[in-house]
Amino acid sequence: MREGVLKMPKMKSKKTLLKRIKITKSGKLMRKSVNSGHLKRKWSAGRKCRKKGLEEQTNRGHIKIFKSLLVKKDKGIK
Repeated sequence: MREGVLKMPKMKSKKTLLKRIKITKSGKLMRKSVNSGHLKRKWSAGRKCRKKGLEEQTNRGHIKIFKSLLVKKDKGIK
């Protein structure tokens, strides 16, 4: 590298966010339901079953933040 010439560092995607969300083929962001960690003994079986799956992230503000954190993967996000 020549003296005096500095390169900008590459932007990196946040790997923790990639583990927590899923980007579908059509570009939707799917995330795990909240309040599904523990203390579920008092829940009905149907409620537990509904909370088990993924739900779509619809909040525009959150999607904007996710796009900035997923620099390399955000091209397919709508």
